[in-house]
Amino acid sequence: MLALLFPGQGAQSEGFLHRLPQHRAVQDTLAEASDTLGIDVLTLDSSDACRSTVAVQLGLTIAGVALMRALADEGLTAEISAGLSIGAYAAAVSCGAVAFRDALKMVRRRAELMETAYPAGYGLAAVSGLSEQQVDTLAARQAAEQGQRVYVGNVNAPRQIVMAGADAALDAFIERALAAGARKATRLEVSVPSHCELLAQASDELLAYSRALHVERPRGVYIGNRGGRPLYAADAIREDLATNMRYTVRWFDALTVMQEIGAHVLVEAPPGQVSTDIVRENFPDASALAASTLPFDRLAGTVRRRLERG
Repeated sequence: MLALLFPGQGAQSEGFLHRLPQHRAVQDTLAEASDTLGIDVLTLDSSDACRSTVAVQLGLTIAGVALMRALADEGLTAEISAGLSIGAYAAAVSCGAVAFRDALKMVRRRAELMETAYPAGYGLAAVSGLSEQQVDTLAARQAAEQGQRVYVGNVNAPRQIVMAGADAALDAFIERALAAGARKATRLEVSVPSHCELLAQASDELLAYSRALHVERPRGVYIGNRGGRPLYAADAIREDLATNMRYTVRWFDALTVMQEIGAHVLVEAPPGQVSTDIVRENFPDASALAASTLPFDRLAGTVRRRLERG
């Protein structure tokens, strides 16, 4: 069973859209996105653009859908789709719940709301080597002692946690985490405090905006962010897309349930590789491939062979 994984903000790098496969489906996707947004989308991966929440979130959505369509054009259609944070929008397109054009409109609105709410002074930090319970305890201690709150944004793996908050609070938390035994703690290339209650109002506004867009029951399996479980109803997927900015992303739970459903070949869309590494480390029986690390012909051939082996 083939699953597609779509990365979240922080995976971007300069030129990532220009490095997409030279495939007809990719070119068609870029053209459709440019027409929908009224811009040349190949401007979304410049050095300056990679510092813009709007540009990055749109670019990641486009890259994910382009890769999904290229694989489908080769007869490799995913039965399971899941995306980390902004990656959920490409996943919703992949499983047939949302049209690409509607996904782009919602992503643009999402990013604008997030950027407007927190234009500067906030972001994310990744902590490796501590459990969710440990970082929760450290965060509570920091809030009590220093009055600086941080929040658990993503649980990517049992000991790979992303924290959200203000810059000063995150910097203080990094020092606290390292002193408590974290293997690594560092800031991410994200300028908004994703997946916490700081974005509650923006989430409510996006949910209201989404009511005008069509969402339907998925043809494939869509794995949600908030609960890390399959969602089958259109309204449940709409709510997951609109509100994932305000709730912790249970990404490791999502990866786990994919194994339980039967996914044994997992492909991570460009430009991501973090989820591939997590799968390889925690699910050794699964075959995980990062599309950005392989020529497209080789990727498609490898996926086909591994699916045939079962």
